Amino acid sequence: MNTNELAPDQRRSPSGWRALPEVLAVSAKLGLTSFGGPIAHLGYFHNEYIRKRRWLDEKSYADLVALCQFLPGPASSQVGIGIGVIRAGLLGGLVAWCGFTLPSVVALVVFATLMKGMDIGQAGWIHGLKLVAVAIVAQAVLGMGQKLAPDKKRATLAVIAASVALLWQSVLSQVLIIAAAALAGLWMYRKSAAEQAPLLAVPIRRSVAYACLAAYFGLLIVLPLLQSLYPSEGLALFDSFYRSGSLVFGGGHVVLPLLEQEVVPSGWVGKEDFLAGYGAAQAVPGPLFTFASYLGAMTSGITGAIIATLAIFLPAFLLVVGALPFWISLRSSARVQGALVGINAAVVGILLAALYNPLWTTAILSPADFALAALLFVLLVFWKSPPWIVVVLGAAGGLLTQHLFI
Repeated sequence: MNTNELAPDQRRSPSGWRALPEVLAVSAKLGLTSFGGPIAHLGYFHNEYIRKRRWLDEKSYADLVALCQFLPGPASSQVGIGIGVIRAGLLGGLVAWCGFTLPSVVALVVFATLMKGMDIGQAGWIHGLKLVAVAIVAQAVLGMGQKLAPDKKRATLAVIAASVALLWQSVLSQVLIIAAAALAGLWMYRKSAAEQAPLLAVPIRRSVAYACLAAYFGLLIVLPLLQSLYPSEGLALFDSFYRSGSLVFGGGHVVLPLLEQEVVPSGWVGKEDFLAGYGAAQAVPGPLFTFASYLGAMTSGITGAIIATLAIFLPAFLLVVGALPFWISLRSSARVQGALVGINAAVVGILLAALYNPLWTTAILSPADFALAALLFVLLVFWKSPPWIVVVLGAAGGLLTQHLFI
């Protein structure tokens, strides 16, 4: 990296392996305090990494965010990994991910342990968590729809994607929806001019980037083959969660339908436990992808949690490291930008389908359920209440309605 391209504070501050303790400390602070989902996380990152510490300039941060929104996987986690890599190399990316992710992993594994050790599946507060999930995903659909499908072309594409996702429910269907939406975006925006991208200095050799991209695609092909040749629960878990982490666009909430298709039909996790865990995941800070830690723990205890967590985040690490050196040229391509527009609209549709099934059909069972879910939605969208408060109120409301409307 050319140090002349960096801000004065960046040139004076320690970098490389000497920066690892600071990277760990700052990312752990974010992992303990970053409530509110991926968009909020990016705001926390900007405040800590850019405004306070000036580890990147504003343009480089914006370019990194743009890259991570383009890639499949958890966008906020990928931004954190990218900043760690730029600050302290590959090990810095790993340390940044650990600090940001582990607090919520621990919290959700503890919750899964309680769920398995107690017969609380029909408890009112558990049903309240399902209603929280309805409200939060409805908020995500509204916000993403306004940003990613604001006109008639993209709104139509989103509705078509939602319809296909509901009528043809499988992991393969969602992959094909994304691919078809990319082609539609290429065609609809073929005459649009490309936006100019800011520069970003990246301390990664292209040989390392090629190796990471090869590993990303290679694992998608090899893991199912290994599972068919040497079937085992651990390998099946790794394959399922790696595939989910590899193929989800939009991050966060959009992983819900992919994971539901992986773990519920297979019998690993019941639908009731699945939705209760998703509601609980809203109460903890850090990335929503740690919902996989809960699912892994429900399936195979601590071992399952470790496998699921590593598998679902591994694609994010491989893609960030693999894509960073090539992003400038890709970002300047009108075709790539057109495909991204189509993909983003389809992501809205896939999430809309998930809002209906499994969330709405499982959680909204009475007028009282609808009233509570609507109240939680208003608190999130209009009162801007922190998600953890909404989770607590949802659990309490579920308990109350269970006693009042039996």
